[in-house]
Amino acid sequence: MTHSSAPAVEKASCWTAIEQLPLDECQRRWARARSLLATLVPNAGGLLVFSRVSIYYFTGTLGEGVFWLPLEGAPLLLVRRARERALLETPLTPEQVHLFKSYSQLPGLCSDAGCPLPSAVAVEKSGLPWSIAELLTSRVTGVEFLSGDAVIVKTRAVKTPWELRKLRLAGERHHQALFQDLPTRIAPGMTEREICHRAWDCFFARGHCGNMRMSGREEIFLGHVSAGESANYPSHFNGPVGIRGEHPAVPFMGYAGAVWQPCEPLVCDVGFCLEGYHTDKTQVYWAGPASSIPDQVRRGHEACVDIMLRTAEAMIPGAIPSALYAAALKRAASHGIEDGFMALDNNRVVFLGHGIGLAIDEHPVLAKGFDEPLQEGMVIALEPKLGIRNLGMVGVENTFAVTATGGRCLTGDDYRMLAID
Repeated sequence: MTHSSAPAVEKASCWTAIEQLPLDECQRRWARARSLLATLVPNAGGLLVFSRVSIYYFTGTLGEGVFWLPLEGAPLLLVRRARERALLETPLTPEQVHLFKSYSQLPGLCSDAGCPLPSAVAVEKSGLPWSIAELLTSRVTGVEFLSGDAVIVKTRAVKTPWELRKLRLAGERHHQALFQDLPTRIAPGMTEREICHRAWDCFFARGHCGNMRMSGREEIFLGHVSAGESANYPSHFNGPVGIRGEHPAVPFMGYAGAVWQPCEPLVCDVGFCLEGYHTDKTQVYWAGPASSIPDQVRRGHEACVDIMLRTAEAMIPGAIPSALYAAALKRAASHGIEDGFMALDNNRVVFLGHGIGLAIDEHPVLAKGFDEPLQEGMVIALEPKLGIRNLGMVGVENTFAVTATGGRCLTGDDYRMLAID
């Protein structure tokens, strides 16, 4: 008896995919995941992936379903609908892509495909709600489910050359939008919300796909646009920039009631997403001529730029994230900005940077406790910022690729605060 709903003979499709992930790119990712699986979860005979973004990472299609990667043999993709689209977008063969309705079909489908489920399987636990995970374990019996989240996180942390090309292009456009385009479209007296709409115009004109993702339960929409003291406003978001946002139910973008006043900084901490890949960048603007920027503001911004560049120089393979973070804190103290570094009071965050790729927040994190060495190909957003009481925030954020000679910036090479008259 076969559990597959795939027809015996595939008909030629009249559709054409916008892009198909190359087979060798998939194989490179599968090989890295298998190597990490053997090290991190040695008892598991394969990896089950559930989240759409991770399914896309391993297959090239954002289908709802399950991806099964056995330690040996051909992988299997099971989707709940749109098998035709999956076949257009993934290099997997028709024999490797099947429709399914219930998790109870998993063992049979895997066996029929020649890659049966073993007695112990690593699973993407973060990719399933508790209720669905309970359903899975009740439908698939006789299998021990082990956590495979670390395998997926660490596989995705090291970007392939294919991914780096996308990230470099995203970074170039990100810098152009924030450093060249937006300054010509904003002015003091505009509301945060008006500035957000101008930012969207610039981003869409540069190819931003309009969607951004985070790994956990956090949400994001454009990012944070905060004028003056809005950047010190209490924030639920795990980042240094405070924000009033659109509304308590949507604390992102900017508030229609907050006006960018003369002699105030404006913080635009907004991500760019191109073909699924993100870069992160913060650009600070000053309302008025450059000569009106107070020394405290200028020195604080320059100190943040120095911390970012010195950290980037040290981002070589083998560098320890926690040591980079500790060095940044010492540098902040040497600049005399420890009060307000990485935000004021309860807004302060205890990290300097974060991995980025298909999600804004990826591995690794530059923070205490992250002691695994950096690897070439990791991509990290560094965001040293300084909260200044009764004024707002200054500082920078840019996205860097780890290389043998240090962090290479993907989001531009000019880190000035831009004065807008």
